[in-house]
Amino acid sequence: MAKKRPSGDGLVRKRSDGRWEGRIVAGHKEDGKPIFRSVFAKSQRELMDKLHNQIELHRDVELTDGYNLTLSQWLDKWLAEYKTYTIRESTLRSYRGLSDHYIKPYLGDKKLSAITTADVQKLYNFLKANGRVNEHYEKGDSLSDSVVRAIHMLLHQALNEAVRQRFIVKNPTDGTVIPKNNYAPKQILTDAQLEKFLDVVCADPDWSDFFCTELTTGLRKGEICGLRWQDFDEATGRLQIHRSVTERKGGGVQVGQTKTNAGSRVIQLPPSTVELLKARKQKSYSEWIFHNLTKPELPLSPATAYHRMKTLLRYAGLPSIRFHDLRHTFATHALSGGVDAKTLSGILGHTNASFTVDTYTHVTTDMHHRASGIVEDFLSEIM
Repeated sequence: MAKKRPSGDGLVRKRSDGRWEGRIVAGHKEDGKPIFRSVFAKSQRELMDKLHNQIELHRDVELTDGYNLTLSQWLDKWLAEYKTYTIRESTLRSYRGLSDHYIKPYLGDKKLSAITTADVQKLYNFLKANGRVNEHYEKGDSLSDSVVRAIHMLLHQALNEAVRQRFIVKNPTDGTVIPKNNYAPKQILTDAQLEKFLDVVCADPDWSDFFCTELTTGLRKGEICGLRWQDFDEATGRLQIHRSVTERKGGGVQVGQTKTNAGSRVIQLPPSTVELLKARKQKSYSEWIFHNLTKPELPLSPATAYHRMKTLLRYAGLPSIRFHDLRHTFATHALSGGVDAKTLSGILGHTNASFTVDTYTHVTTDMHHRASGIVEDFLSEIM
């Protein structure tokens, strides 16, 4: 067997077309044969500069056979082998859709090793301006900023794993420019609107417990639907949140983990909610705190809760807000009432308090103004 060339070993030659070519050994295949990387230049001096950059880039790197995969092949492999059992079914469906509709048609046939940052940036720019091409090869509508960001995050994850598997040296999504977050505006129920909503909610015996609990905890839609009685401690008034319910494609629901690691948490319920749940538990015949109204062995469907909220808002003559805006309403009133951002962050299941502060700037700015007034009053008394 031939002696294995060391990684980083370079070869230089002048081609018949007058150009200079340089090759380095970037790794080895399973059979021991070298994996080459080539660069080209018009002069030997220019080539040596490029070759030196390649040698530095591949220093201490030993690429493996996966370098020859196309992006389409790698995305399929990554989703099937690295993501299937680590993310929710709905998230996996979303990833496959983004991959099949937006990434593969443009970069799917390109080898992993040949994809550049410029290629990825062109993809993002094209999708932002034109959307995807339909079956008639006509351009569609431009994509929203959030979809382009989702595509970037998927591609970034997939290519990071390709780097870890030593299929490529660096992630070509690094250095790209993507749209800033452009979240839908929050719609917060005012005190007067909240009173109207609660009047309608409390008149609905099937749903009053559900929406009163939501408005005093700010749980995500899937989290409140995923609560079991074993999660509720009557003695301490604490509630454990460590699962979430999502919709299955084609019908039905799926019970899984919370959205993030921080989403798994224990919260202290207000006394009124503790008494509400105690009373509900006494007459409950399901393991779920909020069960399917016709099939009590199943948790409540998030879609059912969403549609009922829309109906109750209509009855109350209120704006048609999103379910997540009930969470925003809780958080805004909690902050305005004096709950500090760090405590609220733990209640909401945010990763850190800074995210809570950034999300509710409209409230925290007013809190800062009030704090400055308190400081001024304090100082004026002792000066």
